[in-house]
This record gives sequence, C-alpha cells and structure tokens, in this order.
Amino acid sequence: MDRFLYKKEILIDDSGWGDLILGVVIGALKLPDRRYMERRIPVSSFQTPNFQNKKYLDDAVKIAEEIVEVMQPDRGTIFRVCSGYVLISIRKYLRTQGFRVEEIEVTGELQEMVERSFANWCKEVGAPLESMKGKRSFNTFFEWVAEKPHLREKLVKTGWKSWNQRWREKAYQIHLGK
Repeated sequence: MDRFLYKKEILIDDSGWGDLILGVVIGALKLPDRRYMERRIPVSSFQTPNFQNKKYLDDAVKIAEEIVEVMQPDRGTIFRVCSGYVLISIRKYLRTQGFRVEEIEVTGELQEMVERSFANWCKEVGAPLESMKGKRSFNTFFEWVAEKPHLREKLVKTGWKSWNQRWREKAYQIHLGK
C-alpha cells in the first residue's frame, strides 16, 4: 500500500485559458512544505501568429523547467498536473525527464491561488473584476474591451478565430455606437 502514497508532490494548475483577455497563469504548489510559485504565459502567445504555432505550449515547457529548477523535486516526487490543454506540454516534459506524472482535476487551495493570481493580473490592466462578483465572464471582458478597443485589443487573445470572425468587428461597432 505504501508504494501508492507519495510523501512529496507538486501540484500544477492554470488559470486564464478560456478568458478573452490576457494569457495564462501557471501555478505550482510543492507539498508538504507548501512552497508556491507562479509564472505567466503572455497574451502575445495567444495572438497571431504565435497562437497558430502553439507558442503557449513552448512557454509552458519553459515554466515546467523553472518549476523543476526552483522546486528541486527528487525521484520520489509525484507531479499532479491539471488536465487542462495548456498543460499538456508540461505533463509530457515532466514524463520525459523521468518524473511520475498524474493527470488530475485540481481543486482547493492551489486552484484558488492560481485563480487569484489571474484575477490580480486582470486588476493590473484595469479589467472590471469588481463588477464580476468573483466570476469571470466573457461578456464583461468583451464589454470592457469594446469601450476602448483601439487600446485594449492588445490584451485580447486575438489568435482565436472567433475574435477575428465575429467579436473584433462587433467590439469596434459598439465603440462607434453602431
């Protein structure tokens, strides 16, 4: 039974993947000593041509390398990594480095920490989190971008097809009062 219980683990989660603005925050929590670190994948990795080239996956690997360097896991450490798509390259990288990796749905403390980090990033750029009452919303972010699209579009994941096919034009129309 003891072989299935790991005394050391590192949990990894992300936040921001499905949000209209900014990039993604990746956080890692080392247990049992509760060391936490986070890094950001910039919004530029979600804009053309980087998004189509999946640069965000390369960025995630660089973050994984830094997690290993900072957290100093040994072979007795298991990585429990959220099942989110943006973390696929982290799971693959860690396995190629010989670490045990388990794909999980992260809940609890780490999820809250990473979500809070993304929310803080939103606050840094002036996004209207107070009107969201703790829940991020595509519509709230969209309306905020549409107020000043000429300034805020640089914060949008413009690599999304839906941005170019539908939402960009709509944002500018709203801004112009059409």
